[in-house]
Amino acid sequence: MGIPQQLEARLREAARVVLPDADTAGLLVRPCADKRFGDYQTSGLMPLAKARGLDPRKLAAEVCAKLDVRDLCDEVTAAGQGFINFRLKPAALVPVFEAAARGEHLFFDKATVPRTVVVDYSSPNVAKPMHVGHIRSTIIGDSIARILRLLGHRVITDNHIGDWGTQFGMLLLGWKRYLNPAALESDPIAEMERVYKLVNAECEKDPATLQAARAELVKLQRGDPENRRLWEQMVTLSRREFDRLYARLDVQFDYTLGESFYNPRLEPLVNEFVARGIARESEGAIVVFFDEPADAELRNYPLIIRKSDGAFNYATTDLATLVYRIETWRPDEIIYVTDARQKLHFAQVFAAFRRFMPEARVRLAHVWFGTILGEDGKPFRTRAGDTVKLADLLDEAEERALKIVTEKNPSLPEAQRREIARVVGIGAVKYADLMQNRETDYVFRWDKLLALDGNTAPYLQYAYTRIASIFRKGQVAQIEPRLVFEAPEELALAKHMLNFGLVLENAANEYRPNFICNFLYELAVRFSAFYENCPVLQAPEPLRLSRLTLCHLAAQILKTGLGVLGIRTLEQM
Repeated sequence: MGIPQQLEARLREAARVVLPDADTAGLLVRPCADKRFGDYQTSGLMPLAKARGLDPRKLAAEVCAKLDVRDLCDEVTAAGQGFINFRLKPAALVPVFEAAARGEHLFFDKATVPRTVVVDYSSPNVAKPMHVGHIRSTIIGDSIARILRLLGHRVITDNHIGDWGTQFGMLLLGWKRYLNPAALESDPIAEMERVYKLVNAECEKDPATLQAARAELVKLQRGDPENRRLWEQMVTLSRREFDRLYARLDVQFDYTLGESFYNPRLEPLVNEFVARGIARESEGAIVVFFDEPADAELRNYPLIIRKSDGAFNYATTDLATLVYRIETWRPDEIIYVTDARQKLHFAQVFAAFRRFMPEARVRLAHVWFGTILGEDGKPFRTRAGDTVKLADLLDEAEERALKIVTEKNPSLPEAQRREIARVVGIGAVKYADLMQNRETDYVFRWDKLLALDGNTAPYLQYAYTRIASIFRKGQVAQIEPRLVFEAPEELALAKHMLNFGLVLENAANEYRPNFICNFLYELAVRFSAFYENCPVLQAPEPLRLSRLTLCHLAAQILKTGLGVLGIRTLEQM
């Protein structure tokens, strides 16, 4: 158990002595924003005092009197309107850091009761290129999955691709009428997108073409061998192209169960919704009406689960997917990572599911995000006004990074420069997205995301390589940990590292990788101050060994933290 966790446990014990009936679960210890007041702080006594009509400052003083943390703290004070501040003893850090240096922990604990969590993210559509909008879902979802796995949870990732629906009628018609085999061979998705757009434009002008496309869709739905073969080819070609992009992004999925997988389940599901009175017919459609008090916010937003023409829709598929996941994986939580436009959709689906399976003890979370904007403040597009393709974005990131690497290290072999550029360029794109509050829009700026200073991936990657260079220069293969805190910069760096576990937990609980980004940036800034003021290799013993230990642990946290963001580190840049 880390020092913040120990403080929290003892605080709760003391609070229970003063208030035996109190629920102390809300008593959390967090780092002080202003270090003048201490290293850690709690404000959790204030709501306990308010609920009982007590003076919060007096309650804080009473809890302080019962709180025994003399082995950890130099000072514990009640302050303000019910705060308690803790200032750590430097000596209390020594055994914690020595244990970390021996590999016993890295300032976080694995979950004592691991949860099973399904994470649904990315979800591109077959026969369409992945575009810049997909990067947010893909890398936010991947990072959430990585954080949860690091903390010891069982994570199941599922890429719910769009591989079924009305668009396949147009695709099949276009394939048969207009397909260019050579173009399909060289760029399958671009060719499928071309024929789709061609037929879609024709359908808008010519009712006969629209009817022909619908006929192709009906044939597919009824199992026509030729249309089924062509559809499978479309899916295979699309997944091959998706997998190339995922490989570049270092993203993997445990399952890729597309919409088509659930198609046999849709009609029985709708029939059961009707039979149980959860849905009813309205103007020829089958609809879930939210007329229960618990669903008051959705009262004006009924959910159609079968259209008046008998067709199913996204809602039907998402409900069938939820039921399948519950039955198959028995998760404690299911997380959907999509853009903000789907907030209403998931609110409806979750509410309908709760009525269908009220016994399911599963947490459902819609993790939504904002839009990537261009410097004009509008959705990010090419100069021609087209949607930016993800492959093109990654290509440009690598090329821009290669130019910077070549300017900095022209003597490196080209293959090495290109590998560095690949890691730095793609890492920069990921980090620029993940460092944002995911619920806000943000402006995409190449110069900012590739900068070697400021809160960027290259800055953090460079901080890691700088630490690696210390060990190379000193020819240090391994260290025997022994900590001595002499300079204020050493203590500031060490105290910041103590909070890695708290940050990981908060990022996991609130689905916010930007918490980790901010922590790592502050770590790199504190390391820079330490490095500039505290000689390492030239320091006398035992300071040299102590400072090498701090360097080693800072590097481990940087590598692990960037790793859960899906960003690689390099030994040299």
